[in-house]
Amino acid sequence: MRITTDLIWIFLFVTIVVLISFLKDKKPKIKRIIFFGDSLTEYGTEPHGYISVMKNLLSQENIDHYDLINSGIAGDEVRDLLMRLQKDVIAKLPDVVVLWIGVNDVWYTNNLFSLSNTEEFEKDYTEIVSQILSHKIKLVLVTPAVIGEKKDHTNPLDIDLNKHCDVIRNIAEKFKLPLCDMNALFHLFEERHNKQNMNKGILTIDGVHLNDTGNRFAAGEILKVLKEV
Repeated sequence: MRITTDLIWIFLFVTIVVLISFLKDKKPKIKRIIFFGDSLTEYGTEPHGYISVMKNLLSQENIDHYDLINSGIAGDEVRDLLMRLQKDVIAKLPDVVVLWIGVNDVWYTNNLFSLSNTEEFEKDYTEIVSQILSHKIKLVLVTPAVIGEKKDHTNPLDIDLNKHCDVIRNIAEKFKLPLCDMNALFHLFEERHNKQNMNKGILTIDGVHLNDTGNRFAAGEILKVLKEV
């Protein structure tokens, strides 16, 4: 009886040691994340771009199971993303897509370069979301940040930009998707730091494209949401 008891304890001890070793050596599954958007994303993998900053933040936290993939093209509107969705996103089998688009849909429309409007934007954006979700891919939505940094809401395109942001907020609510409301977050930052109500230079270089501060800010805010996905 004594021998049997000893053998049981030895067996349990060896089992626990093997299990602990297995759990220690097992690494988390690589999470492939595609950033899908326009020039803000295309420039995101430049040395100080928001995707590069995000990689550095993850490295500092010893998180090495995120594979961040840039699929941004300068000048793209939502309809351009819809046309290249299959090739540039779905075919690459991502675990998560970060969808950040909308600035050009407002900017170009008001400069007569595009026939897009809020209704067309909503239709195409909803189609992108539906297709991604139909492939069981997780999705994070990001509202377009700013077209002009004035904190008193007097930027010429604020009204149209807000309409597009509301479309994205409503779609996030409809599909129960995580939302990084960059537009709202930028405005909060501007209220605190844009003391002279400048049009640029706080978070952007030109009222749209991110400076180093803007890239760090965007990276931090998107990463907060991604960690919960």
